[in-house]
Amino acid sequence: MSRTGSTDPAALHRRALLATVGAVGVSAGLGAALGSGGGPAEAATAPPRARSAGPAAAPSTAPPVRARGTSARHGTTLDTVATPRGATGYRRLGEGPGWPRVLRTELASAGNGRAERRTALACFVQFTDLHIVDVQHPLRYEYLRASTASAWRPQEALSVAGTVSLIERVNALPGGPATGSPIAFVMTTGDNTDNNSRAELQWFLTAMSGGRIIPNTGDERRYEGVQNSGLPLYWQPEDALRDSDKQLGFPRIDGFLHAAIREVRSPGLRMPWYSTVGNHDTLPGGAYARGGFFAEFAVGGRKLESLSPAEGAALWANVRKAGDPEGRRFEELLRSRTRGMRRVTPDERRAPFTPLEYVTAHLDPWHTGPGPRGHGYTAANLAEERLYYSFRIADGVLGISLDSTDNGGHYEGSLGTAQLRWLERTLTEHRDEHVLVFSHHTGATMRNLRPDPARPDEKRHGGEELLALLGRHRNVLAWINGHSHKNNITPRDGFWEISTASHVDFPQLARVIELADNHDGTLSLFTTLVESAAPYRADHSDLSQTGLASLYRELSLNTPGARTTLSGEPGDRNTELLLARR
Repeated sequence: MSRTGSTDPAALHRRALLATVGAVGVSAGLGAALGSGGGPAEAATAPPRARSAGPAAAPSTAPPVRARGTSARHGTTLDTVATPRGATGYRRLGEGPGWPRVLRTELASAGNGRAERRTALACFVQFTDLHIVDVQHPLRYEYLRASTASAWRPQEALSVAGTVSLIERVNALPGGPATGSPIAFVMTTGDNTDNNSRAELQWFLTAMSGGRIIPNTGDERRYEGVQNSGLPLYWQPEDALRDSDKQLGFPRIDGFLHAAIREVRSPGLRMPWYSTVGNHDTLPGGAYARGGFFAEFAVGGRKLESLSPAEGAALWANVRKAGDPEGRRFEELLRSRTRGMRRVTPDERRAPFTPLEYVTAHLDPWHTGPGPRGHGYTAANLAEERLYYSFRIADGVLGISLDSTDNGGHYEGSLGTAQLRWLERTLTEHRDEHVLVFSHHTGATMRNLRPDPARPDEKRHGGEELLALLGRHRNVLAWINGHSHKNNITPRDGFWEISTASHVDFPQLARVIELADNHDGTLSLFTTLVESAAPYRADHSDLSQTGLASLYRELSLNTPGARTTLSGEPGDRNTELLLARR
């Protein structure tokens, strides 16, 4: 049976409330969520599934796992890494040597014999910036490509196949490569979708929990977007046109666009998963405050595909300096270019979703998969209109998921006073436990203090203030985030800030994180990067689901203007991060 489901927000809201009301206090083992006060919150039994959900996560009462003597390197970047062949032109990928594990001792000294003594406390995987994208969406600003590589990427039409291949890789991992502990859950740290579109949200939830996805909107029979526009600004994969990408060596691939909108089947994750929200999830274009015009234009029948380089540069410069957070200039541009736009098939599924509709969709039993129901969100999140929560990772280890998006607009983030106070209360209440904090934005990208339109009198708080708060609470071990699309690990005041690269830009990674007690007064956080399960070398004649996932990676390597430093330095990749046990 198809798992595409309804995207009607009213229906989702009703189903979610019926599914969660009355379930307060029911434990879901390791995946039991915690409410705003830090106590047990509602959880529910998942509905029967057509396929196996895989082995259940170990309960939180399980004894500590003794670390393995030999690391399980297979399937991780400790073993092999996708490596470009050649230095110029359109490059192919092949198998290269893995990245070694780097010991970092900025926060604690390394004691001899710790590997023999240590026990594992937690093991999980971080996904971030999947950017599952409807490439035919009318609100996309691909025409800014001349100004920023992030406006349009040649690989984006294959984002669903790429995400499913990453899920297949994680499902196949035998456990944590450093400790051998079972992988207990996956946490996504935002920008799960790209255009704040209901269709994208449905595709994301189905990919994570399992089912069939048709990554197409508009015309059911054919693609309607910039890649068959005949415009040389974009790669035209099925056209003889010598577009700007083919001049760099991009191939012609007949059948590419039909394959890109063909059904994709996801096995879903075999372990529980949790969700954190990002700016692309709740803001149109990831940068504009929600408004009536954007909702109307998103479902309409016109799409702007070209703009003069001068106009595009001016528009992008204004976005970067947060000069148009409400999108008024963007709206004026779209209204003034209606006659020159391409006609496309209207589709209500492209409508934007609100933050509460994001929560409601997660609470839909149809998307429970391996659990927990709501994937961290509960009926309390709906009732209190908040997208932050805490959850139990393991005995003595608490997870906290923050909402760092500023609904006033712009792609940088911040926290409101209510959330900051909730965070401080939660850290204080759990002072005797280890705490791992998750958010989308990094400390350096939380400088947007614009008021939230829903709470105009509430003060906003930036990254420096959040870093200071986390540093005051000695139970905080790590702040884990994304947004920057780059691997970066920074020692802070007693904890580590771990930022992970995206899965849309090369090198397309996720991160396994393991926590272990060394029984010598120190703790170790192990970070290990993983790639998708797709073959390194793409076969341009193979348009199967696996072939498309391989092509997704190869195209991302060759994206013109893409940053080449996103893998970070060796100390930002596979690491052992030492901390003093406090």
